[in-house]
Amino acid sequence: MAMVDLAPFGLGGMLEQLWLRKLPEDSGYEVCCIPFYAYGLALGDIVGKSEADTIDRLIGRSGRRVLRVFFVDPRPSGDSRAALRSAVASANLLSEWNGEHHVAIDVPDVSAMQPVFESVQDEIQKGAAFWEWSDSKRFISA
Repeated sequence: MAMVDLAPFGLGGMLEQLWLRKLPEDSGYEVCCIPFYAYGLALGDIVGKSEADTIDRLIGRSGRRVLRVFFVDPRPSGDSRAALRSAVASANLLSEWNGEHHVAIDVPDVSAMQPVFESVQDEIQKGAAFWEWSDSKRFISA
């Protein structure tokens, strides 16, 4: 495991813990979880660590992306979280939830995402949910 300092992403004083797998011959570490907050990182990316065990560089991209969706309160009567879970499962995608309001979805192939987008589109249009791609900003370390 290693921490990512989230200050460069506007979340000063916060850290995100990522699970890593050490690669052979000191070639870096593979990200083994779906990042929730750090920009520019995805499952399978190869990263490097500093002496302080913080992720300080992106060595190689896996080609995957992360779609993050945040659901706000109060929840509307047409709450789409169940539909989103179903769409993610039907597309055989991996996801991780942080409570009931924030989900990070691993996207190995964007072409499989249409049902996922459709499941939350109504809430996004009404401002009851927001989404972003984790690679909308590049990874930088503090």
